[in-house]
Amino acid sequence: HVQLVESGGGSVQAGGSLTLSCTISGFNMQNLCGGWFRQAPGTEREGVAVLQQRGDFVQYADSATGRFVISADGSKNTVTLRMNSLKPEDTDKYYCAADHPTPAGLCPGVERVADLGHSGPGTQVTVS
Repeated sequence: HVQLVESGGGSVQAGGSLTLSCTISGFNMQNLCGGWFRQAPGTEREGVAVLQQRGDFVQYADSATGRFVISADGSKNTVTLRMNSLKPEDTDKYYCAADHPTPAGLCPGVERVADLGHSGPGTQVTVS
């Protein structure tokens, strides 16, 4: 049974930083597509960042490039999103997502992070 649990959300002033963490259980982290997406009530889901645990594939949304950093730690079963220089428009509920790569060994692009097979309940980020 795969389970994802996010933590690290909260309220922060504009220009501040937050680190979101996603703990994944029941999943082989050595063969991981992991990422983050965000969504506010009544809005579309927006992919923020995605990575592949094997290889060098990492991709960010334009809104996250240069400010956010995604990483994964197989020994801790975590996927982390470090968010710097936060802006009020980053206010959203953030969700962690994970799945195995395709049979061809590929992970989806950042715009499709929300389509990964497993996701958590989310953590709220508020920037004022």
